[in-house]
Amino acid sequence: MDFGEFREFGHASIEFIINYLSSIRERNVLSNVLPYDVINQLPRQIPEQPEHWRQILEDLENIILPGLTHWQSPYFNAFYPSSTSAGSIIGELLIAGIGVLGFSWICSPACTELEVVVMDWLAKFLNLPEHFLHENEGPGGGVIQGSASEAVLVAVLAAREQAVRRLRLSHPELSESEIRGKLIAYSSDQSNSCIEKAGVLAAMPIKLLPAGADLVLRGDALKQAIEQDVAAGLIPVICIASLGTTGTCAYDDIESLASICEKNQVWLHVDAAYAGGAFALEECSELRRGLDRVDSLNFNLHKFMLVNFDCAAMWLRDANKVIDSFNVDRIYLKHKHEGQTQIPDFRHWQIPLGRRFRALKVWITFRTLGAEGLRAHIRKHITLAKQFEDLVKADERFELIAPRALGLVCFRAKGDNEITSQLLQRLMERKKIYMVKAEHCGQLFLRFAVCGMDPKPSDIDFAWTEIQTQLTSVCAEQQVNARKAGELSELTHHLSGLHVTNETLQR
Repeated sequence: MDFGEFREFGHASIEFIINYLSSIRERNVLSNVLPYDVINQLPRQIPEQPEHWRQILEDLENIILPGLTHWQSPYFNAFYPSSTSAGSIIGELLIAGIGVLGFSWICSPACTELEVVVMDWLAKFLNLPEHFLHENEGPGGGVIQGSASEAVLVAVLAAREQAVRRLRLSHPELSESEIRGKLIAYSSDQSNSCIEKAGVLAAMPIKLLPAGADLVLRGDALKQAIEQDVAAGLIPVICIASLGTTGTCAYDDIESLASICEKNQVWLHVDAAYAGGAFALEECSELRRGLDRVDSLNFNLHKFMLVNFDCAAMWLRDANKVIDSFNVDRIYLKHKHEGQTQIPDFRHWQIPLGRRFRALKVWITFRTLGAEGLRAHIRKHITLAKQFEDLVKADERFELIAPRALGLVCFRAKGDNEITSQLLQRLMERKKIYMVKAEHCGQLFLRFAVCGMDPKPSDIDFAWTEIQTQLTSVCAEQQVNARKAGELSELTHHLSGLHVTNETLQR
């Protein structure tokens, strides 16, 4: 493909994206395909000869798109948003076109230095403590990871290695394997599954502590668990708190958890993958309480910052603890400016060696939207969620299961769980909107998250009409089934009576 054809392909692809996003409301948010439908439409080997890009785009439209769940649709109301924007899309295109790997400063100085700048921009935008800034004198700073899962794993691994080194110095009578066998970590039973996975990958048990009735993890629960484990000879290492739990977007009590962690030399990490965006809003300033006392935290830009997946920000109070844990130097990674400046080599701050130029799409997104645009986007999600919450409250057939939190509303149909389950089943079959279910204290409920590239009030009305209509159908069907069951019971009773009468007559 020469540059002329590349230009045609590129222009056509941009038009394809624009047409897809501008007409996304016309598509069912969920796919109609069955398992293997896509596989069976594709050849089983690489084509021997080059194919024209027009045929590729045609197959993308006819084979691939029908097999997708449309995450940028405003009718995607499951999980949490995974947003994008025009600036981010262009940024991703430029990242691929420039094609650099920024694992060290010398590999592409601008790649590293732009990341330093945008991470400080973001820390200031979110009103984070100054010790998380690169420009601040000290060992702290921010780095872009791929996802919250990677950030949590980095924190868990670093905390583990720091604990092992500390214990080997203070208890030389213990072997390294004996120490590692005693390590234990903590989180809430409301936390994301990636935290449990981090424990598996780190070969360190993570105890999920029971949250309170309001789904919040507090210091008392952590204190009790640590005391029991220390008495049993275990070594507490790290607590992973959540600001915005997966189920209901509950906020753990960072202040009380920090007090316990500080007393017990336990690393405190905060997973603010979703709710972290609200740090930028003064009306949500209470969410920032205690962040000055945590060792690390993460926030997904691909949830609230209109930067497409994957892009997760992570800040460290003392980056040296991660660098010391992960540092492996080879001669081919060294350069003459190494150690002469405070500019980081981010390969030491992450799991992989290679690094994508994610800072470029962050930089472009922030410049095309501005701080004002970013704050307006977050506030819009909150406003739309309030609109949905008001609709739930106005229909006596529904009830809220938890307080509305940012862009998330948790609700259910009143009555037994079967009604809510059947409602979700009908919605999934119709594929007009997409929600997922969760459970708390035996109650099944639905999560309605405001998502999509550009959700509007009319989209909330559309979703609510769909929900109301399908609940009406569920209730009508239940009434019909109940009536049929009653008639069948009466008939069975009547026939049973006739049988007894016939026996009596025969006698």
